[in-house]
Amino acid sequence: MAISLTTSRLLLRPIEAADFPAVSRLWTDPEVRRYLGGPVAEAEVRARERGCVAAPGAFSVVRSADAVVVGMVVVAPDAWEGRAEVSYQLLPEHGGRGYAREAVAAAAEWARTEVASAAVGLVAVTQEANRPSRRLLEALGATLAERFVKWGEPQLLYVFGPGRPPAAR
Repeated sequence: MAISLTTSRLLLRPIEAADFPAVSRLWTDPEVRRYLGGPVAEAEVRARERGCVAAPGAFSVVRSADAVVVGMVVVAPDAWEGRAEVSYQLLPEHGGRGYAREAVAAAAEWARTEVASAAVGLVAVTQEANRPSRRLLEALGATLAERFVKWGEPQLLYVFGPGRPPAAR
């Protein structure tokens, strides 16, 4: 069943084929991918495109006012030691407007009540060097739970508290 989520300014809806230009940019733009291991190779982009249309938990973040795709949010059940994980990417020209915060808050609230995982809890992982992502997660009430090195970089695991809805201010 296709799920869509709404905020005051955004629609989070299943990814559609028409979203490929924006979604492909999210996977290949060096600025977007700075803390995500760098741009994805073209062959991998094509493979991801084939699998992302209407994929459960994968949302295009669409600005309601004009239907422009500004980013993507993914909620993956059982991604981290049995817990669901929320991740997000935003196109650079749409940064600084609070869209990521709105989208992640909506996805996190939905995930914590509607996504079944083997273990209780919702997490997010970001590179230690990604200060904007850290500020966003902390503003939404996620707490730092673990530090580790993966993909050659220091990473941080944030946990959204059980039963506490994220602050979507």
